[in-house]
This record gives sequence, structure tokens and C-alpha cells, in this order.
Amino acid sequence: MSYVEMPGARVPIRMWTDPGSIDEGAMQQLRNVATLPWIKGLAVMPDVHYGKGATVGSVIALHGAVCPAAVGVDIGCGMSAVKTSLTANDLPGDLSRLRSKIEQAIPVGRGMHRDPVDPTRLHGFPTSGWEGFWERFGGIAESVRFREERAAKQMGTLGSGNHFVEFCLDEEGTVWLMLHSGSRNIGKELADFHIGQAQKLPHNQNLVDRDLAVFVADTPQMAAYRGDLFWAQEYAKYNRAIMMALFQDVVRKEFKKARVTFEPVISCHHNYVAEERYDGMDLLVTRKGAIRAGAGEFGIIPGSMGTGSYIVKGLGNAASFNSASHGAGRRMSRSAAKRAFSTRDLVEQTRGVECRKDAGVVDEIPGAYKPIEKVMDQQRDLVEVVAKLKQVVCVKG
Repeated sequence: MSYVEMPGARVPIRMWTDPGSIDEGAMQQLRNVATLPWIKGLAVMPDVHYGKGATVGSVIALHGAVCPAAVGVDIGCGMSAVKTSLTANDLPGDLSRLRSKIEQAIPVGRGMHRDPVDPTRLHGFPTSGWEGFWERFGGIAESVRFREERAAKQMGTLGSGNHFVEFCLDEEGTVWLMLHSGSRNIGKELADFHIGQAQKLPHNQNLVDRDLAVFVADTPQMAAYRGDLFWAQEYAKYNRAIMMALFQDVVRKEFKKARVTFEPVISCHHNYVAEERYDGMDLLVTRKGAIRAGAGEFGIIPGSMGTGSYIVKGLGNAASFNSASHGAGRRMSRSAAKRAFSTRDLVEQTRGVECRKDAGVVDEIPGAYKPIEKVMDQQRDLVEVVAKLKQVVCVKG
């Protein structure tokens, strides 16, 4: 579908979904964002749903300002995927051992490595820039610098919630590795600090929603946030790269006879800020639950722990600020999912997938998410599908 345009206070709201399908809470958030004095555009993806600060599945283009709550607390959260030389014929009948080995290699939940991972010892890890990245830690917000040891040990770990590591098959039976994570606790603490700082600033006192507090250009607060924001986005990128390298090592060892090879890794943020230019104007584009989908750029759009995911190429649609959805999107909150579904439902909806099937992940049940096929159909003018994947192993925290 092409977008539907709804009126907004300062800019129209472009929606790649049926406006009637958006709940009133999310719709009000979108209207609130459209009142910001700095806004130059607002695009709404088909996976849109209510979020803290700003709607998940929204692309917010601001001039001379950035809203830390719109970025969210998991700065740089995103996806990585890689195609392998393995096929379905290489897989054992029982995949529980593989799942166990992945869980041993990659800490999940609040877990961390006993010692920081040395990326120079990982096969194929891109180490250029690694030392400079950590040297910049001394320049981030003073209030979180005491977390350096924890941040180092959490580098290369999964977290919980909707984060996952998956072993997948495409429609030709080729194996793909895929994972989803972000900047872990250090990103959250940086985000919480800066959201609090922004809410104290005089120019934010009359906003319709205090969660939309912004930093404005040419101020020390903006400079400090941008520095911390881009550092955290880099942390998230390295976090996924280390996890993927650890995942590949597991696969090499478990399928030694097959002598597995890997194609280049595809990686994309979906909670982040980018400096981009549209209509001759330099803008700060915040994608909260959205990926960049510039012409020919690879992206990853996952479903849920029991449904398909998609590798895509962007079509470069400027109306969406070269963006697409970041996934299926929730259709009910975590608490509502726990009330609506049981572990028996989880077992049924994840049939054929080697994964957790206990009460601790019922809020991640496929039924709590929108149908990924419908989400993909609504953004045919934003991306083209390269491969459709279905997980056979799913690791969650």
C-alpha cells in the first residue's frame, strides 16, 4: 500500500497502515509528536503501537533538535543476520544440544561474561575502531562512568524481553543465523540520564507531553547527548557483532564436518538517530522501531518467536524518510498477553521450534504480535523481500 495522510498540528502524519487499526493511546502520541516546534516530518510504519515517550514504529524528522525519549532507552537496538553454507539436510533431528551450546556461549537475561570478551580472538570480528571506541568511554556522562566494568562484561550479551538469537531456514532450506539486541544496561542508563536532563530545560516546560522533551542545537546539553547517543549506538553495533561471532563459533564446532562458511553479516539499528538530508535541509531522523530502507540497503524485519522473518532491500522511499518497519509490532501489551495466553498456548504456537516454552516468555508468544505477513504487505513500496526465514531454534533471556 502507499501511505494514508492524516492531518497533524505542524506536519501531516503519513501512515503505512490503516489509521483505524491504531489504538487511541498510540494515535494521541502521534498527534503529540506532530505538535513539536522542530518537527519537519512524521512517518508511521505498519508495526506501529504505543510506546514510552513516542510511538514504536514511528520515524520523526526534526530540525535542530532531538528527543531522547523518542529514541528510547535501548539505544541502538537492532538486528544482525548472516547466511551460511549449511542446509536443512545438515541438521540433527534433535536441536536441543545446539540451543544449549548457544546459551552457554552467549549470556542471556541480566547475565554477563565472567571476563570481557577479547574481540581480537574472535574469528572475523571487525576490530578496527575498537580501542578508540573504549577510549571515548571517559567522555560519556559522568553519572554512568562507574558502570565501565559492567558495560565491558555485558558486551556480547543478549538481554531479555523481545531480544533473541535464532537459527533459521529460508525457503530454499539454507541456514541463516539471526539475532536481536541493543546497548544493554549502559544504553538504558545513558538514556534515563539524558531524558531527565531534557525534562528540566525551560524550553520544554510547555510541551503537551513531558516525555517529548528535546535538546536543541548549539547547546552544551545537545552536544553531550549526541556524544553519548552515538557512543551507545556504536556499543550496540559491537554488541551484536561479538554475539554473532560467538554464534558462528558455536555453529563451526557443532557442524565441524560441514566446514561451514558465512556470507557477509547484515546489520541494522532500529532504535536510533541519524543525520540525514531531505528537501535541502539537514535533519536529525529518529527511527523508533523502524529501520533505514534506502535504495538497495539490506535490512531485517523479524516476526515473533514462532513466525517468519524477512531479509529485505530498501526501495528508497523519501516519503517515509527511507524507512520501513522494524518487525511485526505488538498487538497487545506484555501484561495483556500474560492474561490472555497460557504456557499451553505457547507450546502450541511455537510447535516445531526448539525454544523456551515456560511462563517466563508467555508475554513473547506469537499471538501477542501483529501478523508479520500483513505488516510486510503494507510496506511493499518501502522494501522488497530478499529472503523469508523461519526459525527452528530460538534463544531468549
